[in-house]
Amino acid sequence: MNMIAQLPVLPVIVPLVLAPITLLLPKGRAPHLYATFVSWATFAACIFLLREVAEAGVLSYHLGDWAPPLGIEYRVDLANALVLVLVSGIAAVVFPFAYRSVQLEIDKHQSPFFYGALLICMTGLLGVTITGDAFNVFVFLEISSLSTYALIAMGARRDRRALTASFNYLVMGTIGATFFVIGIGLLYQATGTLNMADLHDRLAGQNSRVIDAGFAFILVGIGLKLAMFPMHLWLPNAYTYAPSAVSAFLAATATKVAVYVLIRFLFTVFGFDFAFLGAAFTWVLLPLGLAGMFVASLVAVFQEDVKRMLAYSSVGQIGYMLLGLSFATVEGVSASLVHVVNHALMKGALFMAVACVVLRAGSHSIHAFAGLSKRMPYTTWAFLISGLSLIGVPLTVGFVSKWYLLTAAFAAGHWYAGFLIVASSLIALLYIGRVAEVMLLREPATEGKYVIAKQDAPLSMLIPMWILVAANIYFGVNTDLTGDLARRAAEALMLTAGAG
Repeated sequence: MNMIAQLPVLPVIVPLVLAPITLLLPKGRAPHLYATFVSWATFAACIFLLREVAEAGVLSYHLGDWAPPLGIEYRVDLANALVLVLVSGIAAVVFPFAYRSVQLEIDKHQSPFFYGALLICMTGLLGVTITGDAFNVFVFLEISSLSTYALIAMGARRDRRALTASFNYLVMGTIGATFFVIGIGLLYQATGTLNMADLHDRLAGQNSRVIDAGFAFILVGIGLKLAMFPMHLWLPNAYTYAPSAVSAFLAATATKVAVYVLIRFLFTVFGFDFAFLGAAFTWVLLPLGLAGMFVASLVAVFQEDVKRMLAYSSVGQIGYMLLGLSFATVEGVSASLVHVVNHALMKGALFMAVACVVLRAGSHSIHAFAGLSKRMPYTTWAFLISGLSLIGVPLTVGFVSKWYLLTAAFAAGHWYAGFLIVASSLIALLYIGRVAEVMLLREPATEGKYVIAKQDAPLSMLIPMWILVAANIYFGVNTDLTGDLARRAAEALMLTAGAG
């Protein structure tokens, strides 16, 4: 059997089949090593898949040899191949990083369940990304969400508020999923198909209230899942009280996959022939993107908890992605795709740095960061470099994202948005600078609960974290890979959408 022909199904089948075995392994190191191996194998499959798509074009895999639209199709183009590599790559770094952090924050009896749930979460996110069936998007979203609720709740060993955060996320996630599946049902009622490519063909030229309602339900459902302002209230507590390794993984992947789903439905399913699409860009994505950029970033400035600060920062960064989409141009969509990748690199590294501090100080309060440069220099510089990337300093991926967005804003005639992008970046300078001042200029605590021994994080945490930090610099200097792939993916999406 031709292995290339089976590539599209491997990122889902490999972790899905192997994850339950984690529960049979003895507690301790074995589940961690096993899950790490599975994440690396999945990452390798996704890299081969991206290379194949970049060279040969779109791949279509028919499950059970049932041809679409009757059968379920896994359809891989450059847009979702890029997201597949992103999700699996972050997992391949987070899994080896997680062991010491999990030892501290998770009951040892729960460790096999923790790694099994994290593999299932990764499987769900990859499934959402790769499927070409609209109902399968809902199924895989729920697979990832259910495992995420359990993973967040496991943070209750350190803070009982993790249970409340998990429950709130469950309620909001369920509402979002319900809206989404209602929208899918309305589209199925109007067209009689669930295959995305077939939906696009059958929706062309149609104009009915059923389709309009389906679009509205889908937009709200995805908006809840991606924490679109002001539907973001579940996210700060979820990221703050989840185990540190979970926060790093979710912050770098979950909302990015939801943004991808929004892109896929806007451009691949509905397209520019759909009358409401222009209104959605102008009156929903543009204003809410701008509002999220400023409101969430301003809230982040006043946070005393660094994880909560980074969580609100994520809501603001999602605003940038929505802003790029709202321009409805090749430049805007490519800017959003670039920022999806780049923000994952920044935020993954930042949350990893916080996890290192939690390991040594037992807290993610800003007070625990006092004098950190004298106690944990490698962690300090990892946080600072990633923070500079978040601000958008040249030679980092953050600068690349801002440059793409600025170029797209002016090219689309939204010159005011360009100035607002710069202004919101200055707010990021405030909250990152606040933590930097505490780390570099204040003296370490000598008594009380924030005392840190002069010992940096173990190499098992430093190496994965610095891999992401190095990626922040490498892809900030060499933009050929991400920029070129994002541009080609955006052109294909706009062509499918019918941009003329």
